[in-house]
Amino acid sequence: MNADDEIESILYICREVSVYKIPPLRANEGHRANDWGDLAQPLWKGRLRIIEKSSGATILFEDSSTGELFAKADYDPLKPCIDSVLDSSRYFTVRVEDAGRKAYIGMGFAERSDSFDFNVALQDYTKRYKAARAPPVDDSEPTTTSTVASGPKKDYTLKEGQTFSINIPGRSSGNSGGSLLGSGSTSSSSSGSSGGIPLLPPPPSSTRKR
Repeated sequence: MNADDEIESILYICREVSVYKIPPLRANEGHRANDWGDLAQPLWKGRLRIIEKSSGATILFEDSSTGELFAKADYDPLKPCIDSVLDSSRYFTVRVEDAGRKAYIGMGFAERSDSFDFNVALQDYTKRYKAARAPPVDDSEPTTTSTVASGPKKDYTLKEGQTFSINIPGRSSGNSGGSLLGSGSTSSSSSGSSGGIPLLPPPPSSTRKR
């Protein structure tokens, strides 16, 4: 398809905006509309449109009657060519281009509602622009699973008549008779038998009653 025949979408249109010649930006300061001279005497007046094609969005300044192009600015959400002034919500600076040459102009809306709609149109386009370029989410990747090897579960319960032993620290290896019995076995007495835990001696300060 020829670029001139490509279908374009109109994102925003304002019947009348004012364009101003602006002084160079002072270091470490933003633009102020009050520095542009007499705001009632703009450099140009005309129509503003924001159009979108497959190549991106463009801001057009056109003659309200004939549609003749006065200036244009390609809008890149990652490097915006629009900047708000410090002293008003109705005035902006715009970086326009012509055959590779760039210049900055001031732009003003007669009504605050027009500048609000202008901002909303650019914000909506920016959201769609970033969403279209976001990396897709791959739902086919397997979710994280446990690294425990799968296999038949082992039965660790004691069968009837089976026993297992526990080594108690501090006891000699030859006297490890402290076994736990399974079902059907009788436990050993805790009063001095070889299978019991030895009692600690009383503190040195205590006395025994006879």
